[in-house]
Amino acid sequence: MAKEIYTRIIGTGSYLPPKVVKNNHFLNYEFYDAGTKEPFDKSNEEIIQKFYEITNIEERRYVAEDQVTSDLAVVAVKEACKSAEISKESLDFIIVAHNFGDIEEGNVRTDILPGLANKVKMKLNIKNPSCICHDVISGCPGWTQAMIVADAFIKSGFMKRGVVVGADVLSRISDPHDRDSMIYADGAGATIVEAVESDEPTGIISHASRSDSVTYANLLTLGGSNNPNLAGNELWVKMVGHKLYIYAIKNVPGVVKESIDKAGLHLSDIKKVLIHQANEKMDEAILSGVFRLYNEKEIPEGIMPMSIRYLGNSSTATVPTLLDLILKDKIDGQEINEGDYVVLCSVGAGMNINSIVYKF
Repeated sequence: MAKEIYTRIIGTGSYLPPKVVKNNHFLNYEFYDAGTKEPFDKSNEEIIQKFYEITNIEERRYVAEDQVTSDLAVVAVKEACKSAEISKESLDFIIVAHNFGDIEEGNVRTDILPGLANKVKMKLNIKNPSCICHDVISGCPGWTQAMIVADAFIKSGFMKRGVVVGADVLSRISDPHDRDSMIYADGAGATIVEAVESDEPTGIISHASRSDSVTYANLLTLGGSNNPNLAGNELWVKMVGHKLYIYAIKNVPGVVKESIDKAGLHLSDIKKVLIHQANEKMDEAILSGVFRLYNEKEIPEGIMPMSIRYLGNSSTATVPTLLDLILKDKIDGQEINEGDYVVLCSVGAGMNINSIVYKF
């Protein structure tokens, strides 16, 4: 068999911000109904308990006051370069997936000028002018989308090595009067990818994607606060949670199956499913949907590692952070071994879905 070019991960890194925020942090918040713009007639204790029962989130990470998204990305890239044992100057490209750029403390306005990839290159002091910078804004699936872009760069022969980052600071863009704000978190994850010639499939084997924008683009948007008395024209993340949940459990399983079919594999070949950490109950429903498509009833224990209980939903950062933590033996009972096939999957704003089959 003739050798082909594949995209292989040679190093990973992540950064978990320093501030641990437990659910009781929100006990003194004033939550308003998104529809009526009136305060809820339930106590915050009830709201928080219901939130936990739905999402299984117990705590999340927030950035320090002097940190912005590009700072988190820089630490993750440094860790990934160290893991890969490469020089940052050897990178041909930097792709940063994010949603809101660098948002300073006390300011909810997005800042993406220059792009975050350029800011990351500047803060890393990478002087190589041939190292190109590229931002991807695709909602929570930004990192998986960026990995697909990187795969295209590498398979075209255009580039040999680069870093793909998922980084977001959602704590500063979430409405403090919206109970959905408890979902959001901050973080960054990075992967060094490199071209490898092989006569057997390795690295990224296949991928599948889907976008449903005509009907579902409005499920995640920016909008005014739920509190009608909040002064100013600030825009905050707004989510139609139930409709998003229904969309995800209906459509993600099919995209996952498509990626597995493209790889010429069966579900039984897949050792791990690393899915976007948005809502543990939703992810469980998605995984069940995948197994139903294969007429499989028994879901192997531990096939879907979770980090959302203690890290929350850091959007583009959730999948690469989860991958890094597993590869560095930082999640009990979870490991990925040589030869394992792993699904990397995400769903989010747009609505966009990506699923990648990767062979380690």
